[in-house]
Amino acid sequence: MKSPAEIAATYESVGKGKTELPALKTFLLGILAGVYIALGGLGSQIASCTAADPSSARMISSVVFPIGLFMVLVGGAELFTGNCLIFIPVLSGKAKLSGMLKNWVLVYFGNMVGGFLIALIASTSHIYSFANNALAESVISTAVTKANISFSDGLLRGILCNVLVCLAVWCSFSADEIAGKVLALWLPVMLFIICGFEHCIANMYFIPAGMLTSAVYGLPADGLSLFGFFVTNLIPVTIGNIIGGAVCVGAMYYTIYLKK
Repeated sequence: MKSPAEIAATYESVGKGKTELPALKTFLLGILAGVYIALGGLGSQIASCTAADPSSARMISSVVFPIGLFMVLVGGAELFTGNCLIFIPVLSGKAKLSGMLKNWVLVYFGNMVGGFLIALIASTSHIYSFANNALAESVISTAVTKANISFSDGLLRGILCNVLVCLAVWCSFSADEIAGKVLALWLPVMLFIICGFEHCIANMYFIPAGMLTSAVYGLPADGLSLFGFFVTNLIPVTIGNIIGGAVCVGAMYYTIYLKK
């Protein structure tokens, strides 16, 4: 197992490499990550939609959702929230700030395309008819709740979420074998789902899924709008995710293990 200091040194090189990827490759890898996270979200919704109580539903979701991050890290893809750790090589001078920002923008919108594609396919193929439309109702309810979150709640839940997601990525670098990587990434992601934190990339699937399901199934979705998606949710949650990943994890570990 690599020590935290060894992980920090490893990520310096990994993060630098991410900033040097060609734009098209970065965008396509972003789409793949959006697809993988959305599939993890879809699976977690199917598994938990008929749970007996909310606590059981979250627990079931937390077991399934990390499959998305597993596919990102092991299958190979670029996830915006995990890439907040690129701040580490920027602070150490190994990567350029402009390279990090370019990566973030391309990956962010690639992730959005991937999440929307899965929401579109799942809704139009009537996957949400599962359990006599119980899944469709749950999908819409989730989207409405997320699209009406307060700015402060979105920001703070976003910070805590990406502390855990970036810790999942960080801990996965400690292992060289796939079994160790899976265990290392699974547990922090499980915790963020159980706690109900906010992940901007997952929300790029959850909220469009609710909108499309409402349209396809003719079910009401009061309070669900594009404004709620982009402004009410994505802006505060994305800011929170950046703070949580880049500052609380990236800058903290840089200061502890790499700063001369």
